[in-house]
Amino acid sequence: MSHPYVYGIVEGDDVEFETEAVAGAERVHTVSHRRFGAVVSDIDTTDPEETDEDAQIHDEVLREIMDYDGGTTVVPMQFGMAFEGERELKNVLRGARPAFRRAMNDIEGKIELGLKLVREEDADVDPDEIEDEVADRFDSIADQSVENGLFSDRLVLNRSYLVDEDEREAFDEAVADFEDDHEELLVQYTGPFAPYSFVDVKIGAKQ
Repeated sequence: MSHPYVYGIVEGDDVEFETEAVAGAERVHTVSHRRFGAVVSDIDTTDPEETDEDAQIHDEVLREIMDYDGGTTVVPMQFGMAFEGERELKNVLRGARPAFRRAMNDIEGKIELGLKLVREEDADVDPDEIEDEVADRFDSIADQSVENGLFSDRLVLNRSYLVDEDEREAFDEAVADFEDDHEELLVQYTGPFAPYSFVDVKIGAKQ
């Protein structure tokens, strides 16, 4: 028996393509209820193991969904959302419809970009000054930002930004300018990602 594994929620029901998917699946398609659809692949378990490889595949499938048909807004789900069957998944789509609507409105036409600033070894850096400068340079370009954990002594700043796709080039240029001005910092600029950090939708029990 196969079980639908969910990558994210879209409007409509037309997302379908072949790709390398989680747990060895080779195709994604859409399971819909009214306005919203869950983009899924069919797997043989409701409890997939989160290997590094499959976690990366999950993110890559989300990027493919974002690029689908010239650009598709997707509310991303965290790794591991697999359901007993399509009926159970449609029940969740029905019950969470207001939450999906709000999330879709918040992120439509937007992407997530990540910025980490790492102090070069032996460099003298004032984290407060760097944070103020980063706010001055980037906050006016981004719609929102959230602070992530500082998991290293040399990590000065770790933020995720929600950026309108039309502002992507301006954000890229701002990062390049910042990097040119700060030889004492290693700039790690990542994305685009589906906006995990700006979506908080709980879609209930999997079974």
